[in-house]
Amino acid sequence: MSSTGTPNEPVITSYAHAPARTVTAGGVTYAFRELGPRGGVPVVFFVHLAATLDNWDPRIIDAIAKGRHVITFDQRGVGASTGQVPDSIEAMADDAYTFITALGFDKIDVFSFSLGGMVAQALVVKHPELIRKLVLTGTGPKGGKDIDKVVGTTYWDILRATLTRSDPKEFLFFNRNATGKPAARAFVNRLKERTADRDAKIKVKAFQTQLKAIKKWGRSTPHDLSTITQPTLIANGDNDRMVPSVLSEDLHRRIKDSELIIYPDSGHGGIFQYHQQFAPLAVEFLAR
Repeated sequence: MSSTGTPNEPVITSYAHAPARTVTAGGVTYAFRELGPRGGVPVVFFVHLAATLDNWDPRIIDAIAKGRHVITFDQRGVGASTGQVPDSIEAMADDAYTFITALGFDKIDVFSFSLGGMVAQALVVKHPELIRKLVLTGTGPKGGKDIDKVVGTTYWDILRATLTRSDPKEFLFFNRNATGKPAARAFVNRLKERTADRDAKIKVKAFQTQLKAIKKWGRSTPHDLSTITQPTLIANGDNDRMVPSVLSEDLHRRIKDSELIIYPDSGHGGIFQYHQQFAPLAVEFLAR
């Protein structure tokens, strides 16, 4: 599919049809997708642990791509991107910087989830001039309480999912109750809407290296987040078993003038469960 945004072509605003692209920088070929109208500051999406380009909820991406240039990408060593996954969040942030500057951008908005939110924090601390606005969802600060326990929770839920032949995200992202179970199934089904040109799955070793990086992040000395002056929106569910919900409150306290939304009766994937409320709110925040 040829690029969107040339004068005689309609702009693609559906993630299911976003063309797959690559850019090579620093010896790594990064896989990415882009959609939405060109021009202005793009919104770059930073994805979660074990995720590839196919793990973004189209209900959130499509809503933002109606009015904004949206870019999703695979970190080094993930999905269709080449190279090895680095074993630190900071190195992942360096890769993100390499990728973004290779595309020619010197100012972006960031939409991040989970591990992506950790990478986004490391990026804004190191390159504050690059980021205009920050959306941090389902994530926590460096040195945050119990972040290093993510590893155990993740392996336990992958086991539970394997035994029930379900997607681990149904356990990891949603409450196992009358509200959470249907929300989980709906989310997993939305991720299947793109049928053509899907991404390569993450390799086990890459996933294990990401977990190692998260553990290291959880056990490190916290960043001074008082230096973050960018408008920041923080969101999570009230029962996040992966990156405990209290860490979203911790981020909110540390980042001056940040906004915090905690959704009731929901877990790590609260923004996906409440996409009908959250997507317009994110659009409004990024447009402000």
